[in-house]
Amino acid sequence: MLHLGARTLTRIGLGTNRLTNTPEHIEFVREAASAGLNMIDTAHTYTNGESEETIGRALSPTPEGCVVATKGGYGVAEAGPEMLRAQIEESLRRLRSERIALYYLHRLHSGVPLEQSLAVLVDYRDAGKIEHVGVSEASVEQVERARGMVPIAAVQNHYSLTERKHEEVVDYCAAAGIIFVPFFPLRGGGPTELGEIAARHGATPAQIALAWLLRRSPTMLPIPGTLSLAHLRENLGACEIELTGSEFQALM
Repeated sequence: MLHLGARTLTRIGLGTNRLTNTPEHIEFVREAASAGLNMIDTAHTYTNGESEETIGRALSPTPEGCVVATKGGYGVAEAGPEMLRAQIEESLRRLRSERIALYYLHRLHSGVPLEQSLAVLVDYRDAGKIEHVGVSEASVEQVERARGMVPIAAVQNHYSLTERKHEEVVDYCAAAGIIFVPFFPLRGGGPTELGEIAARHGATPAQIALAWLLRRSPTMLPIPGTLSLAHLRENLGACEIELTGSEFQALM
């Protein structure tokens, strides 16, 4: 299990970049939380704000132990202090919350000093409106710079069986006890061995890909996106799959 402050997290979360503000999706989010999933990831930009609005309508007040994480500052123009503050305030309104459990700087831009953007998040953390701070698509050097200003609870980077550019960040986060949140964890499929291993376990290839990620690092918490409760339960089932050493190495 992983911990974010006092919260114990299930090691599979939910990505919500397709969530829209409809009765069906509101009910889906409620059912997802009831199914045992307690890390829901969104962003100011997702579906033009409807993702955050849907989560706010479904989960306000947020159930005890559940983490709703969101992000701001995706574009360079949005990473400056004034715009970032406006996005945080809008996210708080959409989520119908007085405090965001985990807030990521969505992208790090060469045109905006990292310290300038993080200073805004530090202000909101000091004011009690953000509980934990994270960064997204960050290198080891950038994570270290960020940690010089504020404790970094999570790093969210693109990582999967077929996307390995952040191997060094994965290992750094594991050593530092930082949650590593791979987005698009199932994109790209995997090698031919994936199907063979899935057949041996009576599992789907997607479950094996997630099980590989969970074994890859003790601080890994993938956030596959879905709008299907059955698919979500299938993803959660990956937590019960134990790959052998040879199976893990076959997928490396």
